[in-house]
Amino acid sequence: MRSLPADLAGLQQAYAYPADGVWLRANMIASLDGAAWFGDRTERLGSPGDRRLFLALRGMADAVIVGAETVRVEGYGPVKRSGEDWQALRGERPATPPLAIVSRRLDLDLDAPVFTQAPAYARTILLTTETAPADRRTAAEQVAEVIVAGRDGIDFPRAVEELAARGHRRLLCEGGPKILARAAADGVLDELCLTLSPMLVAGDAARILNGPQLPEPARLRLAGLYTEDDFLFLRYRR
Repeated sequence: MRSLPADLAGLQQAYAYPADGVWLRANMIASLDGAAWFGDRTERLGSPGDRRLFLALRGMADAVIVGAETVRVEGYGPVKRSGEDWQALRGERPATPPLAIVSRRLDLDLDAPVFTQAPAYARTILLTTETAPADRRTAAEQVAEVIVAGRDGIDFPRAVEELAARGHRRLLCEGGPKILARAAADGVLDELCLTLSPMLVAGDAARILNGPQLPEPARLRLAGLYTEDDFLFLRYRR
């Protein structure tokens, strides 16, 4: 079993996106007993290695998809540069990728830093629905790029198509579990990067997918396995 690469450049090589096409990967963490968080926060399950991978996967992505509830609970802001190797991850692309927030009703604080502090080249994107309140949509369009991707709920194939049409081919989903469950159910999840934390937490935290049972289990194949400080870093591909 190999050790997790110690730098962003090594992680870029180990977790490279396919050269062509649109690709949606998810990055999640879970305890040994399957909890997706502890005390409402994923970071309490993590480690320096998990954080390093988190930053590298962000640096490789063209856009980072995340649910509105995760933005609120985790206190998300715009993606920021990290470390001397960061620019190597970006290449000729803009310095940071935009966040693409999934919000069916657009019930977000539009004055929050995730909107007001996003640079012009990585303006925050809102993936929403046709039934979102018209006044909220009008207000959101002042601080974000609004993409309608579904009527009553988010249609993930449509969302991925809309993002790809804007040049966002390498996509990263950071959850939460309801968002990831929807992406899996819609058949657009190509890859899962799962950090297995050596912790037992019990309680009632959701699993990394929290939604209706899939009609058939989605079978993935192991594409990478690394370890550091008793954590396992698993990479599965469709």
